[in-house]
Amino acid sequence: MEQLVTQARTALAEEPDPWAALVRFFRDALTVQGTDGPLLPLVGGRLPATDEVRAAAERLRSALDDLLDRAHRAGVLRADFTSADIPLLLEHLTPRIPVAGERATALHLRYLDLVLAGLRAPGPGQPKALHGPAPQWEELRELWNAPEVGANGPAAEDGPASS
Repeated sequence: MEQLVTQARTALAEEPDPWAALVRFFRDALTVQGTDGPLLPLVGGRLPATDEVRAAAERLRSALDDLLDRAHRAGVLRADFTSADIPLLLEHLTPRIPVAGERATALHLRYLDLVLAGLRAPGPGQPKALHGPAPQWEELRELWNAPEVGANGPAAEDGPASS
């Protein structure tokens, strides 16, 4: 999360154009690799609900709010796209692809370009609203701290039931 905060703050500080800052953030988030592969699948995973994780999530929310507020104020980003959409969108943009590293990155960036075209503020005659409401940060916190779900539903906390 801290890496995403840094990427958002850097994009805001170094890109005077709001759309360019948003694009830079997304590109950086998709191309910076950790030792275990793409960073973002880790963000959307289950995290312990510690004070440290909650504080990091708030810093991330603040940085993403600032990034999107600037783009919304400039009128370049669709109004119904929220900062809480970003972690889930990044999760969708970073699936494991069974190709070599550079090719996987190129494909991730290709699909980012397609998504960015859809994030632009709609012009005259284009649909104005997305289907369904945007996620809320509370919903993300619940998702990150949800119990593991197996093939037969939520995992039992006390182990398998006896028959």
